[in-house]
Amino acid sequence: MKRLHILRLAAIVTLFGGSVAVAQTGTGSTGAGGSPATSGSQGAAGAPAKGSSLSSDDKGFISQAAQNGHAEIDTSKLALEKASDPKVKEFAKMMIEDHTKANEELKALASSKGVEAPDDPSLLQRGKSKLMLSTADGADFDRRYAESMGVDAHKETIELFEKAAGSAEDADVKAFAKKTLPKLQEHLKMAQELVKGLPPKK
Repeated sequence: MKRLHILRLAAIVTLFGGSVAVAQTGTGSTGAGGSPATSGSQGAAGAPAKGSSLSSDDKGFISQAAQNGHAEIDTSKLALEKASDPKVKEFAKMMIEDHTKANEELKALASSKGVEAPDDPSLLQRGKSKLMLSTADGADFDRRYAESMGVDAHKETIELFEKAAGSAEDADVKAFAKKTLPKLQEHLKMAQELVKGLPPKK
């Protein structure tokens, strides 16, 4: 009898032990099923938002600097076709080379910051240059190009870069502005000398 009682107890323990194991497995399964979902949603919520951490001013600088550079390139390409003075064409060629290089560096910088730099001048810039340059030829074109894109546009761009070089919040944006500024200042001096050497307005 005693042996039979012990066997019954063993059977009961085995039965309940299995039930507990099944219950634990079921709970674990539910947890595993819900756990990835919960974990996934937390991951999505906790993941940093894609985009840029740049300030609006720094983004504005990148956008304006890129548009200004493209305006210089586009008008300088027109100057290669329409300019009559060899020195004006030489200046235009330099503008294309230097501003293309600067814009490529700026585009790479923008991309690294999650910002897309414009690939063209602004509509206002295109309209202004078309109105000013497309209607001029010969010496008239030379002077208009040298004064508008050589002198005036570079003065505006230098002011833009000086501000960024002094107050940009992002260290890389500030470094780019400081690095590019001397070349822009050199362009301005060359343009001013170019204008002096052109025939006076009629």
